[in-house]
Amino acid sequence: MSRARQPPLVTGISPNEGISWTKVTIRGENLGTGPTDLIGLTICGHNCLLTAEWMSASKIVCRVGQAKNDKGDIIVTTKSGGKGTSTVSFKLLKPEKIGILDQSAVWVDEMNYYDMRTDRNKGIPPLSLRPANPLGIEIDKGRFPQKDLEALFPGMSADFTSENFSAAWYLIENHSTTSFDQLKTAVVNLKKQANKKNEGSLAYVKGGLSTFFEAQDALSAIHQKLEADGTEKVEGSMTQKLENVLNRASNTADTLFQEVLGRKDKADSTRNALNVLQRFKFLFNLPLNIERNIQKGDYDVVINDYEKAKSLFGKTEVQVFKKYYAEVETRIEALRELLLDKLLETPSTLHDQKRYIRYLSDLHAPGDPAWQCIGAQHQWILQLMHNCKESYVKEQKGNSLLHSPMLDLDSDVRPSPIGHLSQTASLKRGSSFQSGRDDAWRYKAPQQVVFVEKLTKVVVSQLPNFWKLWISYVNGSLFSEKMIQEVMHSLVKLIRGALLPFSLREGESRQYGGWEMKSELSGQWLTHVIQTVRLSSESLTALEIPNDMLQIIQDLILDLRVRCIIVTLQHTAEDIKRLAEKEDWVVDNEGLTSLPSQFEQCIIHSLQSLRTVLDCKPGEASVFQQQKTQEDVCQISIGIMQVFIDCLEQLSTKPDGDIDTAHLSVDVSSPDLFGSIHEDSSLSSEQRLLIALSNCRYLERHTFLNIAEHFEKHGFQGVEKITQVSMESLKELDQRLFEMYIEFKADPIVGSLEPGIYAGYFDWKDCLVPAGVRNYLKEALVNIIAVHAEVFTISKDLVPRVMSRVVEAVSEELSRLMQCVSSFSKNGALQARLEICALRDTVAIYLTPESNSSFKQALEALPQLSSGTDKKLLEELLNKFKSSMHLQLTCFQAASSAMMKT
Repeated sequence: MSRARQPPLVTGISPNEGISWTKVTIRGENLGTGPTDLIGLTICGHNCLLTAEWMSASKIVCRVGQAKNDKGDIIVTTKSGGKGTSTVSFKLLKPEKIGILDQSAVWVDEMNYYDMRTDRNKGIPPLSLRPANPLGIEIDKGRFPQKDLEALFPGMSADFTSENFSAAWYLIENHSTTSFDQLKTAVVNLKKQANKKNEGSLAYVKGGLSTFFEAQDALSAIHQKLEADGTEKVEGSMTQKLENVLNRASNTADTLFQEVLGRKDKADSTRNALNVLQRFKFLFNLPLNIERNIQKGDYDVVINDYEKAKSLFGKTEVQVFKKYYAEVETRIEALRELLLDKLLETPSTLHDQKRYIRYLSDLHAPGDPAWQCIGAQHQWILQLMHNCKESYVKEQKGNSLLHSPMLDLDSDVRPSPIGHLSQTASLKRGSSFQSGRDDAWRYKAPQQVVFVEKLTKVVVSQLPNFWKLWISYVNGSLFSEKMIQEVMHSLVKLIRGALLPFSLREGESRQYGGWEMKSELSGQWLTHVIQTVRLSSESLTALEIPNDMLQIIQDLILDLRVRCIIVTLQHTAEDIKRLAEKEDWVVDNEGLTSLPSQFEQCIIHSLQSLRTVLDCKPGEASVFQQQKTQEDVCQISIGIMQVFIDCLEQLSTKPDGDIDTAHLSVDVSSPDLFGSIHEDSSLSSEQRLLIALSNCRYLERHTFLNIAEHFEKHGFQGVEKITQVSMESLKELDQRLFEMYIEFKADPIVGSLEPGIYAGYFDWKDCLVPAGVRNYLKEALVNIIAVHAEVFTISKDLVPRVMSRVVEAVSEELSRLMQCVSSFSKNGALQARLEICALRDTVAIYLTPESNSSFKQALEALPQLSSGTDKKLLEELLNKFKSSMHLQLTCFQAASSAMMKT
């Protein structure tokens, strides 16, 4: 059982103070068992783990980052020991920069800064350190165009370090709105800077006295050496002979001991070679060790060995070292290529991508590996999307769907919080987005719908890692939106090409389209697509992608919602056209068939199916915000109402032979006073007209108003216009059908009056004393009663309207006939008055101002009764008529008050 390790303890740091990016050595105890055990390192509160290099359990080398605190502890965290403590602290100094115009006693090298992302030192040219504000006052950038300034000062520049510096240009560009007092302050600042430079020469000499003294000592030594060389020239001739003797002696000694000295030199060379091999075995074994570690995947070890070899032998002049180091560089170059290939492989996890980027940065790979990885990932996602489209287009055209490993994303087992978010959102909405889809569904769904499901799945599954890699790269750098925007544009255009091809340009249709549009998708499938795109938008929003990048998806959702509403309403119109086939002509106790109810339910069901489409999710605009959409939806809605009105007209005027098994039955709860039409009897054209009139009456008073309420409830615009136009069209149909029915029923009755009056060569001038109402009038009343019975059987509410018009027609014809008689005898006048009064009194409850006027004109055309005997006889005959036809005339009396109120 292993003993738990002690927490890390930092006991020393060297140096203990410095500026940002200073390389420090940390010493202490329990600093980790290896590079992978080190999981945290902070100095003065700044995370320095990225630059940390673990050397041993008691030594770590890293660079100090930019911290907010001036002084702080050094905290090491390891997997084995947890978070540690520190007995020392580090003081962060502010760097002192020397400007390009400042004097210095020593040579100032270019300023360096440390790039945490690439782990490299990058140089900044000294000219970039020029003072930003030489006048010492607030800069107020003007709005003068650059081109105008260049034209005003040709060949000049506003850069005060340039040889062609123009003070006027600089003032216009940076101080165009500066007040005169501030400019005077700037002049004072410039004078102070000039005086400071004059005083700086003396200070420069005082600060560099030690350097001057060292230079003076060096010059004195050189002068003494030159004097000594002059003395040697004088004495040279005296010592020449002595040198020749010594040379001959040396040559003789070399000849005698040549062999011994040769063996000694060879032994020394061998011994030195062995010493070199032993001492520098690290370098000589490094190429082989690099190969082995690469095969094992220990890239960290390879990088550490390479950095060590580079620091020791990178600038060596020894040939053997240069040869072996060149071999090391060859192996490292191969490793760079290997790591770059692995980095650009797709698919790959975000952890692997970051790891390979770090390796390449440590190996000082040329270029920018992180940017190359982002570019490769970007192109791969775009290729995935286009491959997805091409695969489904081929399948739609009859080819079998090729199983591409690039599209097999279901096997991607990498945990993704965005995928979890999408599945959770799907469950909340009762959808099966991302998972849980029944295989049978895919065979029923149109190819465009399945394609959108797959396409959004590709984007939602791949974009999170791409976005996180992008954020890791651009954090703190210049942010470019081009790649993410290109992915968003491709996603939107591919969906438009599949569902809204008319919204693409001609060139884009060839690239993003290619679908066979045999028939447009139904509103149900478009609603499903909208739900899919909404869930994808929510998933992308959770990545904290800027809203301006996702706006194009919101525009797509708005267009899909508008299209879904229009298509659903168009399909609703088609469904309403087919309602005529479902008319069974079964009448309830109110004289209605199921047709108005079916029409209303069809509209309500259509609007309910659009509920999720009409509702605005967060960030979405109202679907009726555009005037054109309001007008289009209003016209389609009016068209739907007109379609049903045309359906009613078609049913009511259809010939008998075109009606399939259409029977009329009466509800058992309605009174069957006049022997209603049996279920097995065929409907006449007059009965269909009555049923249509009853339906029109109900539509006007109830159905159309209910539909208008539902339109308003769902946020439709122009509901008043829809209702008004529909009502006007319905009233026109109602009037046409009513006139048609009156023509069917009233004309035969009116036409039978004149032949009945003059039957049997009857003459108003020569007739007998009246004995009662003649048969022609009784037949006319029986026909009127038949009309009453027919109307009452279907709809009691239509009786007053129909009977009033029939009575108007009969009274008008009777008035005409009376006015056409040239003269009446006494008996003829009494007979005519009897028949006119009998008809008027019988239909009294259905009299209108028009019919009253006609009866009045008819009576005025008759001679007045002169004797009381005639009046008494008239009254007796009227009572006799009413008594004899009491049963037939009952229909004109029952519930008369209620009918007239209606």
